[in-house]
Amino acid sequence: MQIKEKHPAGLYLLFTTVMWERFSYYGMKGLLILYLIKALGYEADKASNVYGTYTSLIYLAPIIGGFIADKYWGQRKAIIFGCLLIIAGQFIMGFKGVAFAYAAMAFLIAGVGLFKPNLSAMVGDVYEKNDARRDGGFTIFYMGINLGAGIAPLIAGTLGEKFGWHWGFWASGAGMVLGLIAFLWGKDKYLQGKGMPPAQNKALQEEIKREVKKTGGESLTKEEWQRVAVIFILAFFSVFFWTAYEQAGASLNIFADIHTNRIINIFGKTWEMPTTWFQSCTPIFIIIFAPLFSKLWIELAKRGKDPSTPLKFTIGLWLLAAGFGVMVFGAMALGPGIKIGMYYLVLAYMFHTLGELCLSPVGLSMVTKLAPVKFVSLLMGVWFLSNAAANKLAGSYSALFGKIDNIQFFLWLVIAPLAASFALMALIKPLKKWMHGIK
Repeated sequence: MQIKEKHPAGLYLLFTTVMWERFSYYGMKGLLILYLIKALGYEADKASNVYGTYTSLIYLAPIIGGFIADKYWGQRKAIIFGCLLIIAGQFIMGFKGVAFAYAAMAFLIAGVGLFKPNLSAMVGDVYEKNDARRDGGFTIFYMGINLGAGIAPLIAGTLGEKFGWHWGFWASGAGMVLGLIAFLWGKDKYLQGKGMPPAQNKALQEEIKREVKKTGGESLTKEEWQRVAVIFILAFFSVFFWTAYEQAGASLNIFADIHTNRIINIFGKTWEMPTTWFQSCTPIFIIIFAPLFSKLWIELAKRGKDPSTPLKFTIGLWLLAAGFGVMVFGAMALGPGIKIGMYYLVLAYMFHTLGELCLSPVGLSMVTKLAPVKFVSLLMGVWFLSNAAANKLAGSYSALFGKIDNIQFFLWLVIAPLAASFALMALIKPLKKWMHGIK
């Protein structure tokens, strides 16, 4: 089988758009828990719960956004309106006060809900179903996500912590403005016919007609139901991954602020690194390792040795557990008046990144491959349900930080992913069967 290596041009427009949207999201997210504690006077446990609820709703809203696009608007219109809501939310967030903060979060939740599932679904739309480049394409797309996420704490985080919270939030809003401009400029040139409202999308209508003919008028065949079931099962296991992983913006952010020595000596002068800069670790590692993973999946596919999606998920859970194993040793090194070196967090984030590359872009790709064509955006929203549940659980678990021993706190974040990985290993064979040839 001849495998193409060059990716469609539309991928790079979507890469640019998502890069600026994630700059916007992670700029605000990196500041949020610190802003709630230091500017609005919240206790750490209350701030963690607000953070968890907000990030949970961010991932719950895509179900509605996906439904609106599939049924009425199409993906393009949903993305544009999502960008506008995000811009409004970021600029409202710049005005100090609890009421402004909650209003801003409402706008951001609605905006991301429209944006997130639909841009991800459009990435899948530029490939054929079993195109070997698809996982690699989503990995490149993921680089765009993390390029924006990596720059955001350095710019928006520094502005927010050092010059005023509002500057950080407004810089995040400016990033989304750039993303919207890029999408409006390139959508007709590079995404011809993609993402249009259902009634105007001739290619989509043809695929739906083929599906109806194949099913004899039934909504879904047995094979399609089994493929949808795989999406739900892997979404369930991904909850274990994201609950631990999302400690990055919550407990690990507080840990970096309180227990990590951030003093750097530069030419005899000391400088304290902003806490939010740790939020750039994972995105930077993504940018370093994502091209290697993208190439790896294609090379393995050429040899017929590409791991199945469930196996990739299992490996991702192992790597996540290894990262929190590093934090267990870091917690052991703490003592009265003793802070740990930054390398503990950096190494932990590196393992988390490797795990993320085995699970997140692969999961996005899997949904676009397994979902029936008329439900792609909706099922992409369902996929993000796992992130919604995980972010709420992450906030609730983060609220225990400082209330239980740090070693115990991180040890449970090793045990839970490992337990989930062993359960998933037992299901790999039946899950592959239910995927019916989709890799």
